[in-house]
Amino acid sequence: MTETTRPTPAAIRAFRAENPKMRERDIAARLDISEAALVAAEVGISAIRIDADANRFLERVASLGEVMALSRNESAVHEKIGVYENIKSGVQAAIVLGENIDLRIFPKRWAHAFAVTKIDGDQKKLSLQFFDKAGDAVHKVHLRPDSNVDAYHTIVAELRVEDQSQEFAEDRSGYDNGETDGDVSRDELRDHWSRMTDTHEFFGMLKKLKIGRQDAIRTVGDDYAWKLETGAVGEMMQASVREGLPIMCFVANEGTVQIHSGPIFNVQTMGPWINVMDPTFHLHLRQDHIAEAWAVRKPTKDGHVTSLEAYNAKGEMIIQFFGKRKEGFDERRDWRAIIENLTRAGASVAA
Repeated sequence: MTETTRPTPAAIRAFRAENPKMRERDIAARLDISEAALVAAEVGISAIRIDADANRFLERVASLGEVMALSRNESAVHEKIGVYENIKSGVQAAIVLGENIDLRIFPKRWAHAFAVTKIDGDQKKLSLQFFDKAGDAVHKVHLRPDSNVDAYHTIVAELRVEDQSQEFAEDRSGYDNGETDGDVSRDELRDHWSRMTDTHEFFGMLKKLKIGRQDAIRTVGDDYAWKLETGAVGEMMQASVREGLPIMCFVANEGTVQIHSGPIFNVQTMGPWINVMDPTFHLHLRQDHIAEAWAVRKPTKDGHVTSLEAYNAKGEMIIQFFGKRKEGFDERRDWRAIIENLTRAGASVAA
């Protein structure tokens, strides 16, 4: 849809009313608008514009009590039920280290926010929704039956902004100005890779060498990274359930990384989706979006640590898994065994 045919807020609401069962992201895609534009069309009706400052939000969110925290990208939805606790604010990065809700937040990427009221039958569902400048969701907080509704209304009143327009203009200019076309030899990459002592050094190494993440794992050699069949994520999840293995599951977007740490129990496949439906953790992953899956080893001072990473057709990481591990301890052998026995890409199958 071009700028000249972009739907007005009224047209957006009309389309939504005509398609009450269509998912919001599908409506946005059909109208060629962002999800934030879809929400903005409801301002003054069922939505209120609020300050998108992540740190102002973090100063207040604990007062809500138990909520559902949701972070997603195009291919994976990560939901955790719990309370926001152990919060550390920051200009460049903020952290939530709760027992259930575990987040890494990049406040500069949070650009727009709304308080949303949704009527579902005789239920009123309340949420706080945050978006980046392109209008893509970076984080959402959904109230639950035991949440503090009075605290919610206080937060909305305190964060409400003067601009309550229904119009929304997406800014799709690129975030990543870092060069990824560095002329890096395999030997140079392997030298830097081998000298890591912490997994958190990985991003800095990529930035220094000016190489993209997927290019690095494709190049480094199969002692550090080896390609798996795209169904490996499902294989790993089922194996982790069978063995009661605690895992870490990371889903990231431009503004937030959301993490689950612990075992998973109820894994179900529905069409292209593979889902975890546990009491405090829900994951919804589009397996058909996985173009490549990789097992990746990174050296640390406690020995190497192994991750499972899934990438889409654009080379963007959809989801990442580790075995749950405490700092200062070796990686679990049962996690390594699961990863090392996943089906490798191009593995021959006996006739």
